[in-house]
Order: sequence, then structure tokens, then C-alpha cells
Amino acid sequence: MDILKDLEPQKVFYYFEQICRIPHGSGNIDRLSDYLAAFAKERKLVCIQDELKNVIIIKEAAPGYEKEAPIILQGHMDMVAVKKPGASIDMEKQGLELKVDGDYVYAENTSLGGDDGIAVAYALAILDDETLQHPKLEIIITVDEEVGMDGARGIDVSMLEGKRMLNLDSEEEGILWAGCAGGARVDWSVPVTWEMRSGSICEVSIKGLSGGHSGAEIDKERGNANCLLGRLMEELQDMQGFSIAQLAGGLADNAIPREASAAVIVDSGKETELMAAIKRVEAELKQELQTKDPGVFIEAGDLVKGSIRCLTEESVKKVSYLLFTAPNGVQAMSADIQGLVETSLNMGVMELKENAFEAHFSVRSSLESAKWVLIKRLKRLVETAGGAQGVQGDYPGWTYQVHSPFRDMAAQVYREMFKTGPEVRAIHAGLECGLLSAKIPGLECISIGPDMKDIHTTEERLSISSTERMWNYVLAILKQK
Repeated sequence: MDILKDLEPQKVFYYFEQICRIPHGSGNIDRLSDYLAAFAKERKLVCIQDELKNVIIIKEAAPGYEKEAPIILQGHMDMVAVKKPGASIDMEKQGLELKVDGDYVYAENTSLGGDDGIAVAYALAILDDETLQHPKLEIIITVDEEVGMDGARGIDVSMLEGKRMLNLDSEEEGILWAGCAGGARVDWSVPVTWEMRSGSICEVSIKGLSGGHSGAEIDKERGNANCLLGRLMEELQDMQGFSIAQLAGGLADNAIPREASAAVIVDSGKETELMAAIKRVEAELKQELQTKDPGVFIEAGDLVKGSIRCLTEESVKKVSYLLFTAPNGVQAMSADIQGLVETSLNMGVMELKENAFEAHFSVRSSLESAKWVLIKRLKRLVETAGGAQGVQGDYPGWTYQVHSPFRDMAAQVYREMFKTGPEVRAIHAGLECGLLSAKIPGLECISIGPDMKDIHTTEERLSISSTERMWNYVLAILKQK
């Protein structure tokens, strides 16, 4: 069923719906990549699909634009694929269930993937329209941006001619992004040991948090469910017979976790003390987050007497210590750009596995030295608990260019169309512009996109009216001479 068929611009929403029918979470992009390659082949366009499944499509200039400098359009094909607890959809095999609510498109029980499916939809709609005015177009659609920008890191762009790039991976209309932070993923692994213990068992969960993108929303200081659960574990650690049998939270290193849960055990007779401690911590969190994240609560299941396999006392101390002391959130604000986060980190995922406690962080900074100092802090911390650290997906920042005729032109077009703005800013979230700028000397970049809300979460929304306005804006940029 074509849910979006009556939305404008029709061709953009047609292709967005086609994309949403193909599972394309990070690491699961083969089908979408092949779809893009087949699209180009059907239209007899030059197409390069590399071993990583990145896709480059080239379309020659429209009549009258043969002498104009080429423009690169760029986005990524993977999405952060998350679903609500209990949702039956298999996001590795099934497409999304799209819905329309007023001015917004969303997906039932899952993330939407507007980040960055809308970039792909824009590109396909442009490539599929012979009436548009534009110079030579070089379309770059990368893979696995959301898990470390692996596609942009590995892609060969030496055949491209363009020195002007329009990145379509932003989520706030009216802003031309002209610089971004660098980042990396940090992985912890801490060996644990187990034992059998008898007592009263209870499942506890941190819930009701807003979550969000760890680059775009980190400045809002929303609650991190993993860290808040660590605070509860620290509070419970001194109880007699306390241990942890299960522990898990978060879905992606670059998404602020909304929920985290644990199965804990205490000695019989300590049940009242356990529930009182949970209520006490819940009250503290509600007071502290009443403005920043007011929906937070702690859900405690029924107490059940029995025996369970749980962590030894030494392992409980190590895991609780790391969850409680790990830095999280904004670490420094920029001294040069008001309101810009300079350095941050997010414990996006943590899990207690068979042989180890694991945690995964997204670390970001607009200063390379500050990024690596923070990574080193994490390394020293985990090593004190007998664990080890790995770093992957390291990517550079995108430095703001003082002189950029392409950015100036795009800003002027915006003012002429909308009689206001735009704002030119740097962003704390990571963009592929830094990696691609390093591969294409002299590249001028800007990043734009339509309004989206709560990306990387099951509450993600894409504005229909903003999608149309930004579509018209992109076309206006392309037709400039």
C-alpha cells in the first residue's frame, strides 16, 4: 500500500517509501545498495558500486549547464534501526510500517530512518527527472555511517570532478552546517565470574527517558538510562547478599539510551530495604530531571524467592564501579562558538555477557587532542577494573572554512527564497564531510536537511512541509549559474 503517495513532493516521497520497504539498518545494506545500482543501470547512468557497497552515480549536466562546475550530492543509506520493546517486527528482514500524522511521517513501533533516507530519496528524485536544471551531478551514497562512517572512510572518490558538495544529512531546516566534531567509538570489555546464590530476586528497569541523538541532543542533558542504572547499582551494592544476574541497556553507541534493566538478588529479609532504596533513587532522579527529562521512573517487578546464577562479589564491585564512575554527557563547551558543545561522550550500549561486561561509547570533540584525552581517560578507568579497551570508527572533524563561495551562494539563495536567514553553524554531531574533504582537496561543503525530530529513536518524525521546502531549496541551488 502506498501510504505516502499523496504527499508533496510526490517523487521524493515515492522514493522514500521504496527505501523504507527495504531493510537497511547499519550492517544490513546490501539490498538497498543493489537497489540503487539497479536504479542507475535502468536509467543508463554511470554507476560505481564498490566492495563495501558504497554507490556513486553520475549524471551529466542538463542542457545549458555543460560549462558549470559539477556539484556533489551526498548522504548515507544506512539507518539506526531500533524498535519499541515487544514490537514483533524483524528489522533485518521486514520493511517499515509508515504512518502519516498531520505534518509528520513516522514508522509504527520503530525508528523511521529519515536520517538519512531522505537524502537518498532526494537524490533518486533528482536523477529520475529530466526536466530539472543542474550542472553535472556526482551522487555519493555511503554505507554504515551510523556505526563509524566506514563507508566514507573506505570509498574511492578519485574519479570525481566536483569541488562543491551538498551533504543532505542534517535535521534542522534553516541552518547551513559548515563544520562538525570528530569522533570515535570506544569499546570496553571487563572479565566477570559467576556463582549461584539464593535469596529474593527482582527485575528493575530505568524507563521513561527521552533519549535522542548523542550529537544533536547531548547538550539537552537528558538522562542516560545506562548511567542512571549504574547509580542505582551503586546504591544497592552495600546491601547484604546483593548481586547482579542480568544487565543490559541501550541500542546504539550514538543514541542516548532510553531504557536499561537489571535482574538483582538480595538476601531474604532484605526485601523491604531493597524496595525502599529503589524508591529513594527514583525520587532523586525525578527531582533532578524534572525539567530535563521529566518522564523518568524506575519499574520494579515482583520479588521472587529462589536461586540464580549471578556475579561474584568481586565482579559486582567492578561492574558497579564502572557504571557509576564512567564520565558521560557534555565534558566541555566551545570557547569560540557560543552554544556549541566542544567535547562529549555517550555510553550508548552496555550488556552483561557470558564472560564479560561490555560497554560502548560514542566520543566526540571538535578538538582532536581533547577527543584523545577523553579516550585515554576511559582506557585508564576500565584498566583499573581489569578490563581492556578498543577504539574503532575514528573520524576527523570538519573544519569551518572562513572563505567559501559555495556556502555564500547557498546562503544567498536561501535568503531570496525565504526572506530570512539562514544560520551558518558548526555542529557537534559527526558528518562525513570531514572524511570526504580529506579525500578531495579543495572541497567546499555545506550540510542541510529538512526538520526531523527524535532521530535514532522510535519517536522519530519527518516533517512533510519541511521536506518540500528543502527540496525546492536544493533544486534552486542546483540551477544557479
